[in-house]
Amino acid sequence: MAYLAKLKYALMDSHCQIVFQESRKVDENRNPRFTNIFTISDLAPNQKPTDFIRKELAKLTVEDYQCSVLDTRYPKRKPMYVFAKEYKADNVYIKIRVELLEKVNSNVFVMSFHYSDQVIGKDSFPYK
Repeated sequence: MAYLAKLKYALMDSHCQIVFQESRKVDENRNPRFTNIFTISDLAPNQKPTDFIRKELAKLTVEDYQCSVLDTRYPKRKPMYVFAKEYKADNVYIKIRVELLEKVNSNVFVMSFHYSDQVIGKDSFPYK
């Protein structure tokens, strides 16, 4: 999958910026357990969130891929890619967009990195 190659290429650059949404408007009415900040604090309590996320994104495989989605808020931007990975016997929902920029640092936007509040079935993974 070319997208994973692009992600890993961006992550190899020490200047690549991980942009992580710690708090999101959608989280205001959500059980705190299913928020980005709770999940990262639970999985990596003694690490800087972006360092942990960088390390975990580098481990993603094509088998973790679920789908790609268009950004409804910014329709001219590239699609976001959705992955899920198991941590502590729970599925973590991961939604990212990679933007490789030639003249400035590349960015990996992490919209979601949280425990899933829905069951993620094996049929949700087209490459497993």
